[in-house]
Amino acid sequence: MSKPIDQLYADIITGLGEDLNRDGLRDTPQRAAKAMQFLTRGYHQSLEDVVNGAIFESDNSEMVIVKDIELYSMCEHHMLPFIGKAHVGYIPTGKVIGLSKIARIVDMFGRRLQIQENLTKQIAEAIMQVTGALGVGVIIEAKHMCMMMRGVEKQNSVMTTSVMLGAFRNKQETRNEFLKLIK
Repeated sequence: MSKPIDQLYADIITGLGEDLNRDGLRDTPQRAAKAMQFLTRGYHQSLEDVVNGAIFESDNSEMVIVKDIELYSMCEHHMLPFIGKAHVGYIPTGKVIGLSKIARIVDMFGRRLQIQENLTKQIAEAIMQVTGALGVGVIIEAKHMCMMMRGVEKQNSVMTTSVMLGAFRNKQETRNEFLKLIK
């Protein structure tokens, strides 16, 4: 049987040599546990719950793009944040998704221990699955605290990942249009 998260944080804090009876640390294990549960709440969400039926009939067959979606996630290697933005585009084939649902899908997958490469793919595949789109493109640009605060300590590095599905992968002009519109 595993320990409650707050007790694990207490073990970490005392393992670092700190005194849990010190004023500033007395409630830290509970606060840290609550924060971690919030930061990883994506594990308790499903695509169906997030979309919540917000798929609508549409005769639009032109590219739909939502860019600069704020993104917060946690590196699965060091459990440190990475922060950035996601750009999502898709070409509808009779169905469009509610605008806020795209951001909620980004959040759902982002709020898990994650690597950016997989996060990008999960978002693209989810949008494709729920919309039946002709194609989906997702680009994520993020700064990783595991690279900024430790290790090589490079403050200005940005990681960019992209996943192109369907027409975004197979048609150069579609990919180029998406890239031009997110600039």
